[in-house]
Amino acid sequence: MDNTTRYERLRERYMNGDLSRRSFLGLLGAAGAAYGVVTPYRAFAQDVKEVRFDGWGGVVSEALRENAFDPFTAETGIKVVDGTFGGGDEYLSRVKASQPGEYNIAHLSGVFDYARYHNLGLSSELNEANIPNLEYVIPKLIDVFRKVSGGTLSCVPYDYGTTGIAYNRKHISDDEMQEKGAKILLDESRKGKIAGWSDWRTRMWYAALQTGQSPNDIQDVEAAWDAVRQHRDLSLKYWGSGAELMSLLAEEEVYVTEGWSGRIFALQEQGHDIGYMDPPNGFGWQECMYVMKGSPMEACEELLNFMLAPETSIAVAEGQNYPPALDPQKVDLGTKIPTLPAFDPNGTLENLTFADPAYWNGHEAEWSKTFGRVQKGY
Repeated sequence: MDNTTRYERLRERYMNGDLSRRSFLGLLGAAGAAYGVVTPYRAFAQDVKEVRFDGWGGVVSEALRENAFDPFTAETGIKVVDGTFGGGDEYLSRVKASQPGEYNIAHLSGVFDYARYHNLGLSSELNEANIPNLEYVIPKLIDVFRKVSGGTLSCVPYDYGTTGIAYNRKHISDDEMQEKGAKILLDESRKGKIAGWSDWRTRMWYAALQTGQSPNDIQDVEAAWDAVRQHRDLSLKYWGSGAELMSLLAEEEVYVTEGWSGRIFALQEQGHDIGYMDPPNGFGWQECMYVMKGSPMEACEELLNFMLAPETSIAVAEGQNYPPALDPQKVDLGTKIPTLPAFDPNGTLENLTFADPAYWNGHEAEWSKTFGRVQKGY
């Protein structure tokens, strides 16, 4: 029996509940030693000492560190060095100024991020044979990336969520939210108690909703920018990170803002009476683990496969409060994940509206520059 078959049989026993996680990892190592070979993990560890990962920080990074990175390092000896960033544009600037191989894996948001990295020549090509756990992923999430990169993959899908509207129920009722939807963010009676993310895409997406337009086909651009300016004038501030978002709501500095679904669920778990609503055509997104050109590919592929293993992916999802990319028709996701905002029990994601990558990347240069001026009061 070859080592790969041996590993797959051990994994099957684990997934059937016949082995604990501790026993599974122990037998995985023992299997290689007993037959005078090293496991794939050990083989890669001999050549690669560390892999760099960059993500969104906060509870997301904590969940990845505890449930994926530390167990992976314990098994392989490969250290996962993790950095953080507050926004995709800021991180891309760092990557473009770096040397090949300096950055390895990034937790990117949206297919439009994947597309612009690919268009800048930063893509790698994953050997999918080294990532057998891709079989558990929702097919729709994989297919959209293949279309961008001509059939190959430079990433694995990992989770999804929404940027909806979070509101303090002490001051805004569920009925009022249903009535006003996205326009609640332009409510003049709540001036100074409104906030929003300092991200040009989110600002224009919600401006489209507030002006009755399709976010993926904004016809009256000036009307949308007027809505962006109106929101700016009513807002206490723009927030720049998930931690700041949570603090603003928890301390009741603001009563309403856009918010990331997982961070709002975390506030609810902490006992805060915060409501959450995805308005029609609300901002749905998916995140991926993207491997940069020049990275140690086999080690990165092994880490990605480890992260996609159902036991790892489910634990991370429960920690960060975003549904995993795993197909609920193939994997039992437990009891918590089906309660998360944006979760689709069918695995089709037909209830979410995603950004069209060609449309949004085509407007990036102009709209990001315009929003920079709007932020400064113009």
